[in-house]
Amino acid sequence: MSMTSPAITFDRLAYIDRLREAGFDDKQARAQADALDAALRDSVATKADLREAELRLEAKIETTAANLRADIARRLFAAVVAIGGLVLAAIKFVK
Repeated sequence: MSMTSPAITFDRLAYIDRLREAGFDDKQARAQADALDAALRDSVATKADLREAELRLEAKIETTAANLRADIARRLFAAVVAIGGLVLAAIKFVK
């Protein structure tokens, strides 16, 4: 899953202005804004990112459940055949 987040908007200039108003010099404010912008772009998941992950997990769960149902059906069939064979053998032995 790509964690790029085009849906997240970050107003760097407004952030820089707020940092300057709080006493940061221009170089510090720009460095902070660059770091926050990079962090938001690289590590913040959007709702779309989460929905994509959710859909992939749901698909994997459904595939696993289908495989499990098929495996149970195969084992049940094998058990029925084995029990049928034992019953036939028991009937033949009794006669």
